[in-house]
Amino acid sequence: MGRSFEVRKASMAKTAGQKTKVYSKYSKEIYVVAKNGSPDPDANLALRGLIERAKKDQVPGHVIDKAIDKAKGGAGEDYVPARYEGFGPGNCMVIVDCLTDNNNRTFTDVRQCFVKTNAKIGSPGVVSHMFDHQAIFSFVGDDEDGVLEALMMADVDVTDVEVEDGMTTVFAPNTEYFKAKTALQEAFPGIEFEMEEITFVPQTYTKIEGDDVAMFEKFLGMLEDCDDVQNVYHNAEL
Repeated sequence: MGRSFEVRKASMAKTAGQKTKVYSKYSKEIYVVAKNGSPDPDANLALRGLIERAKKDQVPGHVIDKAIDKAKGGAGEDYVPARYEGFGPGNCMVIVDCLTDNNNRTFTDVRQCFVKTNAKIGSPGVVSHMFDHQAIFSFVGDDEDGVLEALMMADVDVTDVEVEDGMTTVFAPNTEYFKAKTALQEAFPGIEFEMEEITFVPQTYTKIEGDDVAMFEKFLGMLEDCDDVQNVYHNAEL
């Protein structure tokens, strides 16, 4: 895919760092996934995976249970996903994913983050075509051939397998998340994932320098303060 794992890891770490108010954001997402599917994790793979990620991010069990119970009740907020794209400070590419019960409010809040930092919000698809929507799994190990064989035997559409510094990273299309995870768990019993998520991986990167660095950090900070923002993806390198 053209860049080393360490570069991607740094970029993904920055993306993960944009998650704020972790409990409330996970609570909202768990509520939506449980309400739109089944509140039973055994019958809802998306919910099960989300709960596992929440636990890894140290979200307390009672927060998870409360969100699921709320979904079971059938009442409550009607959140819908909203995605905004544009160019941030330094002309980097940015994708902002939200969950909202008021599209007008959310758009206004996100747009202000762009406007007040000399950035430019664009139309849907303006930058997302320059990102790969990927399922990523990272774990300790260096058996690249064994991992690739296990995934291919399970008929997983693998994008890439990288081994660096004793870590193996698997990239697959976002639609292959559960299939890839199951194949790895069955092939390597006891496997522990240091990273398991669906994210947007940039195809190219933009170096942010000079005065744009402070403006970019301000931009991210403003997005973090928006209650409806769930995740921010970008191709910036500081």
